[in-house]
Amino acid sequence: MSEEAEQVVWQGKFITTKVKGKWEYVSRSRGIKAAVILAIDEADYVILVEQFRVPLGKACIELPAGLIGDDNTSCDEDATAAASRELEEETGYRAERMELLGEFYSSPGMVSESFSLLRAHGLTRTGPGGGTDGEDITVHRVALSDLSDFIAAARQRGLGIDVRLLMLLGPGLMGGM
Repeated sequence: MSEEAEQVVWQGKFITTKVKGKWEYVSRSRGIKAAVILAIDEADYVILVEQFRVPLGKACIELPAGLIGDDNTSCDEDATAAASRELEEETGYRAERMELLGEFYSSPGMVSESFSLLRAHGLTRTGPGGGTDGEDITVHRVALSDLSDFIAAARQRGLGIDVRLLMLLGPGLMGGM
């Protein structure tokens, strides 16, 4: 790659658009990152959320997730604390323990954002979930064995499907390989 300088084209409160050579891409302002939670209970049900996403113009089925340090009082918040907070806010489930599975990039040709993937262990229902500040999140508890059918039905209803669900669908998509 050439040694051309990165140029900021526009910067808002949450995102920044940049150009470097022929590449145009987006990053999160302030270097903020996200925590994504894989929450599967003892009965092999995965906890998913459904919420309207403005860029898609429709609701999307996703793993619970949120920004690390997004409430301005915790700019040094770590991924585990953020994941615990977001899981309970969005889904009403509390995890006994969070396991960090690594850092991942969802669309590296267009977005520089990374997310930390965490596995929630020892889930306990503490409330209804639904998010904060008008997020209007619907919580779904779906048997892993029924996930393919659940996603097909969601698509039929016109919902978007988050790419991170591929990790749960992978074996079925590849014919059990």
